Amino acid sequence: MDLRALRYFVEVVRANGFTRAAEHLHVTQPTISKMVKQLEDELGGPLLLREGRGVQLTDAGQVVYERGLQVLTQAQLLRQEVAEVDGIARGELSVGIMPTAGHYMAPVIALFQQRYPGVTLNVQESGARAQRQLMLEGKLDMALGLFNAPDEALHTYTIAHQLTRVVMARHRVVDENAPVRWQELADLPFLLYTSDFALHEAVLQHCAEAGFTPRVQLQTRYWDFIGHLVAADIGVAVMFEHVIAKYDAQRVASRPLIGPQMGWDVVLMWRPGYRSRAAQAWLDCVREVYPQPLYGATPPPTASIEK
Repeated sequence: MDLRALRYFVEVVRANGFTRAAEHLHVTQPTISKMVKQLEDELGGPLLLREGRGVQLTDAGQVVYERGLQVLTQAQLLRQEVAEVDGIARGELSVGIMPTAGHYMAPVIALFQQRYPGVTLNVQESGARAQRQLMLEGKLDMALGLFNAPDEALHTYTIAHQLTRVVMARHRVVDENAPVRWQELADLPFLLYTSDFALHEAVLQHCAEAGFTPRVQLQTRYWDFIGHLVAADIGVAVMFEHVIAKYDAQRVASRPLIGPQMGWDVVLMWRPGYRSRAAQAWLDCVREVYPQPLYGATPPPTASIEK
């Protein structure tokens, strides 16, 4: 069986369409269609049914998809183990990084690439919820995520502790030390991250517990765009301390959120079981740069790069 055809098929299912799969894989749609047809011919029947712009798995397709994930994971492990026979002079490492927390990983990347220049580092950017799912599917070796509770499915190493605050246009805030309760935000318009960010669901949950459904003005993946929208007084946002520290203090201000306070851990996460040498080396670099968790908006250290 052609592993490339299997990988293309799995991506079509994940992307729910041939066009989006082609974009993700950087190939043409006819190439995707040809490879999936080849797989169907080899296995003796249809695996996918086109429905509008999406696709639907047949019963056989469901089996191939589930088994295909396992086969592709094992193939990746095989490539890693072969590449590591002589150490980690070569090979690949797939790391997930949240867009809002890339500054935590910058000194780690610098240290890792200085020590292991032959290892190809593939970085995937998405929200914390998406990062966790990619980890469980075996598409990432390591990922930077956000946890507000233990996760039994993953191992973790804590890099920083963060609290969230409500961000408002500067003219709305008299005292930045004065706490605000969730209930007091009920009549204000909200600006949210998109649903693949852990903070999105957490904000909705806390608003519900406070007895209201937030009036959402806009959702976006970009923290800096949220800052500009807040500065323009389009709405308020619940953001992490390390993000708020990047905003223009003359245009944006924040207040502590209580009732309850919402705390998070910024963690490196990985699946239990086999860990490649490159992944272990990445973890060692993280531990070296962050021997102790940071608190609040404390900037990450600069890695000590050997000359």
